[in-house]
Amino acid sequence: MENEKKIKRNIKKEFIQPDPVKINFYHIFLLIWLGMIAYQYYLVQNITTVSYSEFLSRVDAGEVKEVVISDASIRATLNTKKVGSNKFDSIIAVPVKDDQLTARLIKNSVSFKAVPSETFLGNLLKWLIPIAIIVFLWNIVLKKIMGSAGGGLLNFQKSKARVYVEEDIHTTFKDIAGVEEAKQELAEIVNYLKDPNSFGRLGGRAPKGILLVGPPGTGKTLMARAVAGEASVPFYHINGSEFVEMFVGMGAARVRDLFNQARKSAPCILFIDELDALGKARSTSPMSGANDEKEQTLNQLLAELDGFDSQTGIILLAATNRPEILDPALLRSGRFDRQVLIDKPDQKGRVAILKIHIKKVRSAKDLSVENIAHLTPGFSGADLENLTNEAALVATRRKGKDVVEEDFTEAIERIVAGLERKNRIINPEEKKRVAYHEMGHASVGLAMDCLDKVHKVSIIPRGIGALGYTLQRPTEDRYLLTKNQLSQKISVLLGGRVSEKIFFSDVSTGASDDLNKATDIARAMVTQYSMSDKVGLPTYELKHNQFLGGAPVQANQVSDATSQLIDSEVRFTLEAAEEKAIDVIEKNRKFIEACVQKLLIDETLVETDLKALWKEFGVSA
Repeated sequence: MENEKKIKRNIKKEFIQPDPVKINFYHIFLLIWLGMIAYQYYLVQNITTVSYSEFLSRVDAGEVKEVVISDASIRATLNTKKVGSNKFDSIIAVPVKDDQLTARLIKNSVSFKAVPSETFLGNLLKWLIPIAIIVFLWNIVLKKIMGSAGGGLLNFQKSKARVYVEEDIHTTFKDIAGVEEAKQELAEIVNYLKDPNSFGRLGGRAPKGILLVGPPGTGKTLMARAVAGEASVPFYHINGSEFVEMFVGMGAARVRDLFNQARKSAPCILFIDELDALGKARSTSPMSGANDEKEQTLNQLLAELDGFDSQTGIILLAATNRPEILDPALLRSGRFDRQVLIDKPDQKGRVAILKIHIKKVRSAKDLSVENIAHLTPGFSGADLENLTNEAALVATRRKGKDVVEEDFTEAIERIVAGLERKNRIINPEEKKRVAYHEMGHASVGLAMDCLDKVHKVSIIPRGIGALGYTLQRPTEDRYLLTKNQLSQKISVLLGGRVSEKIFFSDVSTGASDDLNKATDIARAMVTQYSMSDKVGLPTYELKHNQFLGGAPVQANQVSDATSQLIDSEVRFTLEAAEEKAIDVIEKNRKFIEACVQKLLIDETLVETDLKALWKEFGVSA
């Protein structure tokens, strides 16, 4: 038995789909029908219909060679020698009651014969063949609509899950980094699948379902594949949206089919990606009839989760980045027993992930992965993989022998700020204003010794609207920010506008994005973090969900008086931060002017240049 199981698992890849389409009854009917059409077309091209009197005239003139007589028609083959060049070879006439016809044909030496009228079978085929063709074409249309590979009208009830077996799953926990806690949680599942008897020796059972939760790009699908690779069991992979079809009841049928397949292959792993497409909370509104198909599919999934025992060796994994919209019945104990958070990696995790991806490119020996990790706070695993690829492309474009740290820096700037637009022509006055604007940001950041160190300043246009940028990097991962640190962030954002105001006695539209970000921070300080003494402890603004990228999910009522007080405090917070920025820039005029002169020539100042000039001219706040 063990050998048989191994042989079955060593199949390289099996798709749960019907056999390829073969020639069947429909194809034969199609060929016959096309042949009949061609024959009829040939007849039409070579036969013309004439009156009975004209037919008799042609017989008397000796133009008719042969006649076939039936109850419905008289078909005469013409004598081409008598007729001459004529595009018609035959004529057809409608018969009339004429007792002298046979005598006339004999007199003119015309051979003739009589044929019986059409049989019932012949008439029946005339009806059946078009119907068969219509059914055949309708079958093809349905297959196209359902995305089916073939096999009949009801094949779309089959599950679209793809089965990967042992030799296909090469991903293991060694290929995943930055999520050590999640790997420890899922290691229990691997142990259960490898040795279910010892796992339950104390009466415990493996969880029926595990929900992988986290932002996009953090490796939820990769983690599920790694579990299957570690346990060496079949891996059923399907997307939640593939269950829902245009026909009512098809989604539920596919759920049943998927679980039936899994029971035959146990032990195995079922993985449903993007579960929120299938398991969205059911509506209580009386006008929710349009969602009946989704609700039936969800109900079938809930029934299947209740109907199988984890002791059978089936483990259900699912992934979503929107857990807050899932139906509560799906998340209760006994269905998805455990939720595993796969979050964006921290500094240590980014270093580990970068080491995995850098192995795939030819990198310099002195490449500092730690420095790259410092520059990428908030990057997910997918972002870091894309960053490594972009850095390799940058090195390829400059025809370098290997990938160096500067290539990663340029790749980060390309991803964050956009593509360099050196061909954009900027007049000298605007270029000078941009230089003072960017140095305003940099000088405030350096003077206040902010958490995010100034790494680079450039006046090269990037992306759609950025005429320059100041790149900052944090010294370490931070999960809490104080009131003073948030005020410093606002001051750095307002530094560019303040610098324009001081050196040009006027402001431009270039600070619009800075003002939006500064206002958002100030409003959050007042309404969410209770950092205003006048507003007090209550929170008044929309609450945000971390997995939706800040999308609001709940709002509190705010009176008109409180709304005015909030606006007043937000303005006060911004003005206080602006005063600090003005003070810093007034003290560092020499530093800014020296940097601007160098920036107008080189267009870019890196960290070493900024530190050297700061040491000579800079004044701390």
